[in-house]
Amino acid sequence: MNETTSSPAPAPAADGAFTQRVRSAVAWRWGTQVLAQAITWTSTILVVRLLSPADYGLFAMAQTVITALAFLNGQSFATSLIQADRVDERRIGQVFALLLMLNGTLAVTQFLMAPLAADYYNQPMIAHMLRVQAIIFLTIPFSALPQELLARRIEFRNQGLVNLLCALVGASTALVLAWYGFGVWALVYAPIAMYLTRAIGLTLAARLLVKPVFDLRGAGDLITFGGALTLCQLFWIVQSQSDIVIAGRALETHDLGLYSEALFLTLIVTGRFLPPINEVAFPAYAELHKAGHALAPYFLRTVRMVLLVVAPIYIGLSLTAEPAILTLFGEKWAEMAPFVAGLALAMPFFALQIICSPTTNAIGRPRIYLTTAFCGAMIFPTLFLIGIRFGPMGLVHAWWAAAPTLLAITLALTLPAIGVRLRDLLAAVAPAAVACALMAVAVLAMRGSVTGWYPIAQLAALGVAGAVTYMLTLWFVWPGVVRDAWAMLRRQPAAVPEPTASLGATHA
Repeated sequence: MNETTSSPAPAPAADGAFTQRVRSAVAWRWGTQVLAQAITWTSTILVVRLLSPADYGLFAMAQTVITALAFLNGQSFATSLIQADRVDERRIGQVFALLLMLNGTLAVTQFLMAPLAADYYNQPMIAHMLRVQAIIFLTIPFSALPQELLARRIEFRNQGLVNLLCALVGASTALVLAWYGFGVWALVYAPIAMYLTRAIGLTLAARLLVKPVFDLRGAGDLITFGGALTLCQLFWIVQSQSDIVIAGRALETHDLGLYSEALFLTLIVTGRFLPPINEVAFPAYAELHKAGHALAPYFLRTVRMVLLVVAPIYIGLSLTAEPAILTLFGEKWAEMAPFVAGLALAMPFFALQIICSPTTNAIGRPRIYLTTAFCGAMIFPTLFLIGIRFGPMGLVHAWWAAAPTLLAITLALTLPAIGVRLRDLLAAVAPAAVACALMAVAVLAMRGSVTGWYPIAQLAALGVAGAVTYMLTLWFVWPGVVRDAWAMLRRQPAAVPEPTASLGATHA
């Protein structure tokens, strides 16, 4: 294993090398994620046309079990290596031992409890699916550890390339199996192929060869920090899977498949593109904090840039849900459009809540993340239990209440901890909010005139109208924001702000 001992002196915030490292990390991690998702969604659109909503309903049921167990996979103990001041071969070996023990136990547990899950959902096929997918846990120790060690060094080039390879493997596996009539098993085997590829690829990328150390003496700080994040993950699992668990017994597999696929579609940005940003932000924030620099300007910059991208995507999707679904998925999935339109409205709030946790974790205050995760685990299931009484659309309406409520709680705890004033946050949010509002007015005004057109023509016309309105609003009202975003994309250095500045920070 190369360089097992490290205690780097954090670079100052204004250091050009640090700036370049973070920009390069974001470019590689996010850029390869975009390519990976393009591959995945090209395959998904084809696979969706070959499979049925019932197949996706069955797969969603099985995923709740895997996800519920996954919070104990030990990823958080590997993540603790990023925040730790001292990392050596022994401590890495201790984390590796924890990963092996935890994931071996989870694989056996899932295999044995598979019949119980099948009985709960009254779907015998679930048992067979879960037994096969137990192999996923056996791959995690060989991907989680190298991933976090690379992240500690803010090295994301190789990670991005491995993720791109995983997308190719998973997409091709799903498409080939669906084409040859494997049905729901195409969805089962594709992630297994991806996890195996990821484990091999990341181990090679990190050049990692370490023996597990089962003597855990001296690893108290890693276990404490990782344990807090593990508990947060438990609460996140409760929050994110409670709707499927509740709906799995109340809805037919057809309706559950429509809702779960709509949720999957609307979570693409928050679930696929924001985590890579957080993966880079956490070690970058941690390095800045260790150097004694305030995180407020960098957090505000991240908020502004994320919402400038996320908000128009979701508002636009909500406004064009019907032609978008008909164009991408076909008439068979037309019933999914109202779910997509409704869920998309909640996602900007959800996105903003997600990007808060790296800041407080980086300053060594995981209790804030723990508190917000606990609140999410209480709020979402409660509202889902109420919403399910009104059918699948009741779950959508539950999102409308739950996402803004959790965001308000998260901001109330996070902003004071990192020294951000509410008025500065509102100033960061304003460009995206105002531009999206004008975009919505333009699209709604035009929607009546394209009624009766082919879905793809409707989607193109409304999409162009919305995009032009959004960009023109930013250009004429906030030209500085547009120039700053363009400079960042081109990697042009800008002046480094004072720590008290609210919106002008250079680094992500």
